[in-house]
Amino acid sequence: MSEQHHPVTGEHKYEQEISSAEEHEERPGRSLITTDHEVIRRWAGERGAKPATVPGSEHEGRPGVLRFDFPGYGGEDLKEISWDEWFRTFEERDLNFIYQEHRKDGSPSNFFRLESPEHADA
Repeated sequence: MSEQHHPVTGEHKYEQEISSAEEHEERPGRSLITTDHEVIRRWAGERGAKPATVPGSEHEGRPGVLRFDFPGYGGEDLKEISWDEWFRTFEERDLNFIYQEHRKDGSPSNFFRLESPEHADA
């Protein structure tokens, strides 16, 4: 397996994979990808975001659409859930966490998306 890191091209394009909480972006504005629970918890915690789901999206008694509830952001009503529920659903769906730590100007970014490797729209 090659040690070189190349951005994935085509439908998916991520510039840096993060596999531990000690790793950070190489430069602001990079799209990052991880499945590491500690990395995700740290990212959310730094932003005061709580694990949540969209009410009414449940499936067979399990959380439906996974989100984060950021302080000061209104919009759709979200239902707070436990980290255990959030991560169990994340793992069951084999999702990737796509995110940014900072915008290109260096300010903190709240951008994230959850994506299944098999489906473009997770």
